[in-house]
Amino acid sequence: MQRFPVFAAALAAVISATSLAAASDITSMYSSTAAKNCRKMPVAASEVDADDSAQWTCRGPAGLVVVKTEGDLRETITVGRTLKAAEDEPAASQGFAAFNSTTDTIEWRLSGGKPFAMIQRWHVAVGDGSQSKAAPKTRQVLVVTRLPPGAVCHVAHIEVNGTRDANEAARRAADKLARGFDCKTDKISVVGIGGRATALAMASRNIPDPAR
Repeated sequence: MQRFPVFAAALAAVISATSLAAASDITSMYSSTAAKNCRKMPVAASEVDADDSAQWTCRGPAGLVVVKTEGDLRETITVGRTLKAAEDEPAASQGFAAFNSTTDTIEWRLSGGKPFAMIQRWHVAVGDGSQSKAAPKTRQVLVVTRLPPGAVCHVAHIEVNGTRDANEAARRAADKLARGFDCKTDKISVVGIGGRATALAMASRNIPDPAR
């Protein structure tokens, strides 16, 4: 009569151990998008504002290609198996309405050695363009992006200023949301304390407002 409780307890222990093993299976690795570590691509002369545009391809894990494009003081970051594939992903047109730039370091989240999400820090201008010392300059946002298989797109934004343990919050968002995220129907999550920078992100026509 006491075997069932013992069996249930043992089963619960197995499930718990399996969950812990799955969580511990997730690791991080890092790569760089610094110009010295990437290849600068030619920009077609026919493109509008070609003089102000630039594009780099950088190596990612598991054969992924990171494509960084800069134009009009704004950047986009996308990923694919090839340059062409990366350019066709939703992430290639996702960015911030305000002037912005990305840092050189990408954190990749991997499960079983396979990358499923990346995290990168962006600097987004929130000032009014004046040179006043009192005018705010930039805010930092961690962008979580899902990876193949499936489409590549932004999953979550974490505004660093005012969010405790923003890096850990980004990792949790990546681990919880990225693999099941549908780029066509799901809305980007604002994790932590949303502020001026995330509001500017939502101002971009390419990024849906999660509040709607």
